Amino acid sequence: MIKFGTGGWRAVIGSDFVEKNICYVAEGICRLMEEDGKMDKPTIIGYDHRFLSEPAARWMAEVFAAHGLTVWFMNRSAPTPLIMHTVKKQGFYFGVEITASHNPSSYNGIKLIVEEGRDAPVETTVRLEAWIACAEADDKVGRMPFAEACDRGLVIYRKNPFNDFIDDILNVLNVEAIREHGARVLFDPMYGSGTYPLLVILCTARCTVDMIHNTRDAYFGGHLPAPSAQGLGELRNRVLAGKYELGIAFDGDGDRLGIIDRDGRYITANEILVMLYWYLHEIKGWRGPVVRNLATTHMLDVMAADFGETCHEVPVGFKYISSKIDEADAILGGESSGGLTVRGHIHGKDSVYAASLFVEMLSVVEKSPSQIMNELEQKYGHYDMVEDNITFTTEQKTAVNRIIFEEKKIPFFGKPVARVSYEDGCKVYFGDNSFVICRFSGTEPLLRIFAEASDAATAKGYIEAFRDLLAFD
Repeated sequence: MIKFGTGGWRAVIGSDFVEKNICYVAEGICRLMEEDGKMDKPTIIGYDHRFLSEPAARWMAEVFAAHGLTVWFMNRSAPTPLIMHTVKKQGFYFGVEITASHNPSSYNGIKLIVEEGRDAPVETTVRLEAWIACAEADDKVGRMPFAEACDRGLVIYRKNPFNDFIDDILNVLNVEAIREHGARVLFDPMYGSGTYPLLVILCTARCTVDMIHNTRDAYFGGHLPAPSAQGLGELRNRVLAGKYELGIAFDGDGDRLGIIDRDGRYITANEILVMLYWYLHEIKGWRGPVVRNLATTHMLDVMAADFGETCHEVPVGFKYISSKIDEADAILGGESSGGLTVRGHIHGKDSVYAASLFVEMLSVVEKSPSQIMNELEQKYGHYDMVEDNITFTTEQKTAVNRIIFEEKKIPFFGKPVARVSYEDGCKVYFGDNSFVICRFSGTEPLLRIFAEASDAATAKGYIEAFRDLLAFD
């Protein structure tokens, strides 16, 4: 069964991510478009640097063309935020990105983007899964050869699809402040597809930019293409050795951001969110609440309350963040895994805009990320988040479902529990703004346990309590 999780459909290359299944997905999308009467506008199809990404994009375009549907096809690899921006800017109904984001190189996948450049909602993906199942049952998928589709004008190559995306970001940045500051940046796109737009933006703003890992490598150098502390050791060492002001890293499809401070400190996604909310609200004078998912720092709650604003909590999945931003007119929203967006921009994660805004912040306030964060912690307290990812067997998953979600057992933590939520997984809240959450990943076969407290030891204790309850060694 082809299933779409929080980040689309992801599968192992050669096992489930194969030509036949990719064409089934394309057929399902076409039937969905036909059912909704949304066939009069092109669909943009993009792809990242992974194995089979460009061929998969071509196979999908062939299925679309067989239905008489027009496709805008990228003339080079592109980050997911660009595809979302194009759907929004052009008023398209749908867009597709071939990517498995930050998953291991053995994976690939498909993200479906809908009107206004949003992640497809659950209602849409459930209907899509039904149409894919019908296509599998029929086992009849029409395809027009790619060259013929180009000749007939059903597949249209975009000459420079990056222009609008880059210009729209430059138009909202304080480019003059960045020019005057003159930051020296070391950029690590982690062999992904987000290289070009950020490089153009930073160079246009007169930053000095050097790069590592900017070629195509479908194995991502043998590492996970995720801008985590563990994955950015080389970037950290080079920032220190080269005395750069900042190190910037993206994940495989350019929607997650990692930062290395000039002192070699890894700036977490939670800290990036906190600093940018502070910058937009207190320095730029924007007004409004903030949105986070339920596995993201509660420091945002404390800060928002001090600003006279509200911090809104939503389930995991960026579609929930973007919807709440619109509903609450929030300044920004994000998640602890490294994705965020800002009011007025696209409705999905965008590391290009976030990195550009981060450079603007440093240029305006003339302080390092560590200096800014230290000042914020003096006012709002220190928060440590710890994460544990656990692989499981089918029997273990059944046991977790029974213990946590049927019997609703929680560990003994040695302190009072303020409340428990089962909105998305099981989240336990404590009265001191600390928490622990246990949930299944929507994109990988993992059980994720996140915990946050005023110190790492306490957070680790929360996780160990859950591991003991679930009998994981």
